[in-house]
Amino acid sequence: MKPPQPTIGGMVQAADHLAPALEAATHCPYCALQCGMVLRRSEADVTVQPRNFPTNRGGLCQKGWTSAELLTSAERLTTPLARPRKDADLEPVSWAEALDRVAAEIRRIRAAHGPDAVAVFGGGGLTNEKAYTLGKFARVALGTANIDYNGRFCMSSAAAAGIRAFGVDRGLPFPLADIAEADAILLAGSNVAETMPPFMRYLTEAKRRGGALIVVDPRHTPTAQQATLHLRVTPGTDLALANGLLHLAITEGYLDKDYIARRTTGFEEVRRVVAEYWPERTERITGVPVAQQREAVRLLAEAERAMILTARGAEQQSKGTDTVSALINLALALGLPGTPGSGYGCLTGQGNGQGGREHGQKADQLPGYRRIDDPAARAHVARVWGVDPDSLPGPGVSAYELLDALGTPAGPKALLLFGSNLVVSAPHARHVEERVRSLEFLAVADVVLSETARLADVVLPAAQWAEEEGTMTNLEGRVLRRRRLHEPPPGVRTDLEIIAALAARLGHGARFSAEPRAVFEELRRASAGGPADYSGITYERIEAEDGVFWPCPAEDHPGTPRMFLDRFATPDGRARFVPVEHREVAEDLDAAHPLYLTTGRVLHHYQSGAQTRRVKPLLDAVPEPFVQLHPDVAERLGIAEDDLVRVVSRRGEATARARITDTIRDDTVFLPFHWGGAGRANSVTNPALDPTSRMPEFKVCAVRLEKLEQADAGVAP
Repeated sequence: MKPPQPTIGGMVQAADHLAPALEAATHCPYCALQCGMVLRRSEADVTVQPRNFPTNRGGLCQKGWTSAELLTSAERLTTPLARPRKDADLEPVSWAEALDRVAAEIRRIRAAHGPDAVAVFGGGGLTNEKAYTLGKFARVALGTANIDYNGRFCMSSAAAAGIRAFGVDRGLPFPLADIAEADAILLAGSNVAETMPPFMRYLTEAKRRGGALIVVDPRHTPTAQQATLHLRVTPGTDLALANGLLHLAITEGYLDKDYIARRTTGFEEVRRVVAEYWPERTERITGVPVAQQREAVRLLAEAERAMILTARGAEQQSKGTDTVSALINLALALGLPGTPGSGYGCLTGQGNGQGGREHGQKADQLPGYRRIDDPAARAHVARVWGVDPDSLPGPGVSAYELLDALGTPAGPKALLLFGSNLVVSAPHARHVEERVRSLEFLAVADVVLSETARLADVVLPAAQWAEEEGTMTNLEGRVLRRRRLHEPPPGVRTDLEIIAALAARLGHGARFSAEPRAVFEELRRASAGGPADYSGITYERIEAEDGVFWPCPAEDHPGTPRMFLDRFATPDGRARFVPVEHREVAEDLDAAHPLYLTTGRVLHHYQSGAQTRRVKPLLDAVPEPFVQLHPDVAERLGIAEDDLVRVVSRRGEATARARITDTIRDDTVFLPFHWGGAGRANSVTNPALDPTSRMPEFKVCAVRLEKLEQADAGVAP
């Protein structure tokens, strides 16, 4: 299908809504650093300048510098589109027609199949107000249990591990500035030099002060190149490495016994488990030499201030929760969490990955990070919403399970999608695309005609970050203001306006507001008393204080930059050690699939690439997918640099150009996940789920490589 051309759009037309020069102090639309920036507009252009905000201190990466280009892109959607019938192309329609169609389909499908036949899928880039409203809309206007979001694919393992150890999940329970003061940092599964470049200044400042950086990664990434010590772990064995490091901490006398006695429970059971992870066994499992294991433990234990940080490499595994628990166990044994200048933290990925998981768009949650199956939580939130607690549905299923059920006899027949491009970003993406195509009805709100939006029955053009107000919560738990520079182009509405209009058509208009401040005021009341308590945070405080850290239970409360200094958020105030055992990856190597595949991001692109592939400088820098492989693998298979290569797993294949490098293990290949089409990495990845977090195993599966002739490939960005 040829994409329909927007009736209003393009560089000149989209600039028609810009007024004379004005500026707004706001934040980057990409990662969870939420770097501060100033936008300045003229009659036909918007420029970006960094500002000296605490997170980025005047720095921006290439994505931030070019972030305004999408505001006036010729590919911008500026009118609703609808498919008059399933076999027809999308056509421009009025907003009234589009919203009436969505509401009519919802009513039809609910009447025929019940409320759970309509599902909602959100995103970790939505503002707090939108995430909150989307969760409320699902439970109140639709009455469906079927809601989840793409943050399930990002933060869920670290969140689950943090809750069971500390009683609460906040990615970094301390400010970013503390990292620069650390004497030793262990970074497991993150290539921050490419995924959030301004973060690197904290690591380089720590090193400049004489601190040590330990990086755990199967690739010698740009981040690992800056490390004091690089532990080149076999994919999927991070848990065994963490247990082995704790074994050494015990046997070499590095335990903080006083801290363990005063502030934790459960250590003896963990001691018994890690006794089996002696250094030589750990080396056999992980590939990390014994000498490097000993050095890593020494650097951490002898540091006055030490930190252990995790990210997707350690977390996006079918045992990701247990892997993070093993690393938390190591941190607790060394006395780090809750100790000023030290600690454990998780590097949130998506722009509002933290806030997006706090206010109700997850299948098992209500606002304030409350559990939806908790009667007291249901009663509190129902009072704020003005509904009967018994009318609220119970927990739904996790993101992949929801997508897997789409269009099946017992599954949802309709899907409303906000802020996600799931046919590129979900694991086993070919299967997910088939499930999406099987729906009776799909509505997508988006900025551009993404790969998923192309499949929709109705597409609703949504406002961008510089065209709306709202709040975001960055990786530190700092609640920030997103400020509007100008109105959206004619024909474009905010997600809040879209949801409120649909709620009105479904008979719930009085319960929903399209005004961000009004929504935030309600969010404050709904979150009050919950683990993520925002009740003391106001727009005015955020502006005056460079953001406010939650929990903040009252307007005269200072917020909580550093958590756990006195007690953990458990009933007895103590952190929990959790015994965990290494287990093999869900899909190991065999003769037909002799290589591990790991996936990730590159410097110039973000997530599914729906935004960055439409920004010319970023696309010019990396115009197509590639696969990294070791020279020995290339020689064995007769593959040369830039050859077209097919990466094949048991589920599907992806085609990309070869990049031959000795920065990767000789049993591993790497494929970025920013492209759809023939280069879609998630056609290959494994949907095996972590039993606790329901995180898919994105970071490791078994593949083979096949060299292709160029005529066979058809690679397209």
